[in-house]
Amino acid sequence: MDVRRCKCQRCGMNIAAPIGAQTIICPRCQFVTQLQPPRNNGFANNNMRPEFPAYPARPRRMNPNVNNNFKPQQFNRPMSPQINNIRPPPVHGRKRAVLCGINYRGHAKSLKGSINDALSMRYFLVEKLGFPIASVIVLTEDEKDPYKYPTKANIRSALRWLVHGCRSGDSLVFHYSGHGARVRDRDGDEIDGHDESLCPVDYETEGRILDDEINSTIVRPLPPGAILHGIIDTCFSGTFLDLPFLCRINRAGYFKWEDHRMRAYKGTSGGTAFSISACDDHQSSGDTTAFTGVPMGALTYSFIQTLEQETKLTYGRLIMSMQNKIQETQKALGLNGANETQEPQLSSSEPFDIHSKLVAI
Repeated sequence: MDVRRCKCQRCGMNIAAPIGAQTIICPRCQFVTQLQPPRNNGFANNNMRPEFPAYPARPRRMNPNVNNNFKPQQFNRPMSPQINNIRPPPVHGRKRAVLCGINYRGHAKSLKGSINDALSMRYFLVEKLGFPIASVIVLTEDEKDPYKYPTKANIRSALRWLVHGCRSGDSLVFHYSGHGARVRDRDGDEIDGHDESLCPVDYETEGRILDDEINSTIVRPLPPGAILHGIIDTCFSGTFLDLPFLCRINRAGYFKWEDHRMRAYKGTSGGTAFSISACDDHQSSGDTTAFTGVPMGALTYSFIQTLEQETKLTYGRLIMSMQNKIQETQKALGLNGANETQEPQLSSSEPFDIHSKLVAI
């Protein structure tokens, strides 16, 4: 079927609409967008990318059975303009969020759903959870502001902004959708011998951001009474925020906390940090068109849907519900092999009863 691309007039999500359609309903916010007639006299655009396949549309960010390193030589050209002086944005509100979605367009390891993930999370936080729009910074390749292009320098600046001046009662969110990679741990603070890392759009020239740095930037400064939620939709992300405790949950709901404290202090300054990630440190994650018809990360979609559909949600129920949604979709699409396993993970700055503590963002 021939399709053309359009954007939801309310939330900005990219939607594939059939040629000739006069309206399209956004799968994210349900807004009805009136479509303009195509400019090419009704013929399909021959330069348009084909329709996205079903799960996993996102090329596997890493295949742990083949190669555990996301190799820089796969990206062969500069990915962003040179920006030297990074301007920190003003701080707004008691609820703040940094949302980063990177598709790595034009490259061998390009993704399809990461920008949609960031826009979906912004809509959810603003429209459903009451985050002020001015308190939500979105970094994607679609942003016109050069300071919101997802370079390493801009991501670092945004993370510093997130925790700047935070105090008791603040609720902070860091959402990342893009490539993740494992690199050899060189300071002896990882149980599995590997650091997890975030790949900015310019990582080929500027390098990755390691979990050690993410922890020291947004976890360690948290004061008493402040809460941080990391929502990490990438491969190898079980300990992406480098938090000291990782929760292991079986299908019956029984759980235990693994202590990941080693040489370095990985906790907060009295606050509480949670990380909800797409998969374990040795697993890959993917995105899918199976949920909405447009590419989205399975973690991001299942996280938003679970919070919207269930009330008085505990962390244990959240993780188990997300696992069920992802496994049911994989099973329906015949992705049941060990290499396709994707199990959302929960880690925290302190152990707690996951079946009694309510999710509060």
